[in-house]
Amino acid sequence: MTSKNIVVTIDGPAGAGKSSVARDVARRLGLSYLDTGALYRALAYTLDKRGIPPEEGEPLSSSLRSLSVALVSGKVLVDGVDVTDLIRNPLVDSLASRYSALPSVRARLLDIQREQALGGGLVADGRDMGTVVFPLAPLKVFLTASEEIRAERRLNELLSKGQADVSFSSVLEDIKARDRSDRERPCSPLREAPDSVKIDSSSMTVVQVVERIVSLAEGARSDE
Repeated sequence: MTSKNIVVTIDGPAGAGKSSVARDVARRLGLSYLDTGALYRALAYTLDKRGIPPEEGEPLSSSLRSLSVALVSGKVLVDGVDVTDLIRNPLVDSLASRYSALPSVRARLLDIQREQALGGGLVADGRDMGTVVFPLAPLKVFLTASEEIRAERRLNELLSKGQADVSFSSVLEDIKARDRSDRERPCSPLREAPDSVKIDSSSMTVVQVVERIVSLAEGARSDE
């Protein structure tokens, strides 16, 4: 399939399966994949390691000006250092939620994200891709699932990576806390774009969700 300059956004709460779905959709459509969550987690991980608290002020502003964050061949680099394997755990998820609520952090990454679409179409997943970053995207999807299903999926992901010290109850609480934080933050809160297509994946497989979005994207392409 010949790629057109189409942008597909997939927003939704933590644990909805956005990343896995977005990667497969991008592959099926021959588009680039923009892992925005990884950008935020990498930034949060680095700022925390440097002792910069998640609050507006000169320390944060100065650090944001000096940091370089990039996605290169599926790897997340901060100042040229690969942090891909260090940012996929509940602690970093929690940190990312706090840092991403700050206007200066979102402003720093906004241009980086939009620049990725200049070379052609892409599939982007996150919390505000369809509402803030790419508001004119021809296809916007809001992907969700029940809290319990999302917690179960996240737990299985963590266990598969060798993190045996996690429990379903702790992951569920993390999911609920993340949902509250994402929806209640004053800057770019998680919400459905008015023209988005809502997909509840609670009883769907990744393949089924991907097929649904690919079908929607093909329809959007034919309308261009």
